[in-house]
Amino acid sequence: MKILHIDSSISGPESVSRKLSLAAVEKLQAEHPEADVVYRDLGAEPLPHLSLADLSDHQLVDEFLSADAIVLGAPMYNFTVPTNLKAWLDRIAIAGKTFQYAANGPSGLAGGRKVIVASTRGGFYGPESPITSYELQDRYLKTFFGFLGVTDLTFVNAEGLGMGPEQKSRAVQDAMTAVENLAV
Repeated sequence: MKILHIDSSISGPESVSRKLSLAAVEKLQAEHPEADVVYRDLGAEPLPHLSLADLSDHQLVDEFLSADAIVLGAPMYNFTVPTNLKAWLDRIAIAGKTFQYAANGPSGLAGGRKVIVASTRGGFYGPESPITSYELQDRYLKTFFGFLGVTDLTFVNAEGLGMGPEQKSRAVQDAMTAVENLAV
């Protein structure tokens, strides 16, 4: 098994999404001790925005396609994913490699892999929240990976991290429990 581990938080070692994504990778490794892990820290080493010159470089899409499982540490920034994660996503959505256009519309070519998203948010954006419509992070990632043909997509969300230390502690513990209970 090959695991691709991507972190995108700019918060460094204090990042909750990093802690959750690492816990998810460790869970996968415990179930698959032979697994190889490739790690990319887009917070520390961000990719530039996509340019014409980048279109011929397929290193990142090939890395994605060679992975059996992808674990993303994805904090919510301004209702969606960080721009450094978006820059990576732009490099893996490649016509003819991860999706194709056909007479009946687009179809994904990147199915058969598992994606786990460790998502963190300062506020509450879930279905019961009055601002649930502001949540563009999970919806975007579901749409994106669905377009690529990925159907095995799991979100572990830690919400309310900016709502005080007690709420943060509770949210982190609940999310860690969710990671422990992941079916891998």
